[in-house]
Amino acid sequence: METIYGLHPVEEALRSGTRHFDHVCVARERLTQGDARRLTEIMALSRAAGVQVRTEPREALTQLAGTPAHQGVVAVVREREFLGVEDLLEGPKPRLVLALDGVEDPQNLGALLRTAEAAGVDGVLLTERRSAPLSPVAIKASAGAAEHLRLARVVNLVRSLEMLKERNLWCVGLDERGTTDYDCYDFRSNTVLVLGREGAGLHDLVRRTCDHLLRIPMAGKVDSLNVSAAGAVVLFEAARQRRPAPDVAPKLPTKPQKGLGS
Repeated sequence: METIYGLHPVEEALRSGTRHFDHVCVARERLTQGDARRLTEIMALSRAAGVQVRTEPREALTQLAGTPAHQGVVAVVREREFLGVEDLLEGPKPRLVLALDGVEDPQNLGALLRTAEAAGVDGVLLTERRSAPLSPVAIKASAGAAEHLRLARVVNLVRSLEMLKERNLWCVGLDERGTTDYDCYDFRSNTVLVLGREGAGLHDLVRRTCDHLLRIPMAGKVDSLNVSAAGAVVLFEAARQRRPAPDVAPKLPTKPQKGLGS
C-alpha cells in the first residue's frame, strides 16, 4: 500500500476510478474550518465509491503522510499499476507520447505530468532508474493530473524509443543544441517528445536515438529553461497544432468606421 495526500490528488484519484482504495482519512479538526466544504465533498465521493472514510486527529494524518502538507486528507491505496509501452499506442492517431529521460526532481515530474494531461498527451513514458518515482510528492505537485494519465515505466528508454520508432512514431528530443526551433516542427504526426534531466539534458545515447532535436530560442540572457517550463512551452505548441480547425472562422470585433469629415 501507499498514500496519496492533498485535496486535488485524492479527489482526482477518486474521480479517475483507476486506483484501488483501502480507506480515506480526514483530519477531524479541518471539518470545522473554512475549507470543510472540500473535505465533505471528498468524503461524499469516497462513500459513493464504496471507500471507507475515517476521521482522525491531524497529527495522525501527518504521521501517515510523512508530511504536514496533507491539507487534511490522506488516502491509502494500492500501488499504481503501470502500462506497457504498447499500451500507449492504443487509440486514435496521431499519437503524442511524452518520454522523460531521467527527470529527478519530484516537483518537476509532477509539473510535467500536470502539463501533459492539460495538453492532451496520450501517454507518458517513465524510466525505472535514475529518475524520480511517482511518489506522493510528485502526485501532489501534479494536482492529481497523474491519476488521469496513461503511464508506462521501462528499464531501457533507448530500446523503448526504438520500438516506438518501429511503430511509426517520430522521436523528437528537446535539446539546446538542436537545430530546429520547436514551433517549426509538425506535431500533427505521430510523435514521442523526449525531455532530459535537470541541468544535464538528454543522455548521449538517447540524443543519438532521436530523429530530430528541437530547441527553444531564448531572447533573454539565460540560455535555457527549467525542464518543466520547457516542457510546457513545447507541449502546448503541440496541442495548438493538433487542435481541430474550427468549422467557422471566429468573428473579430469591429469598430464603426468614421469618415474623414466626422
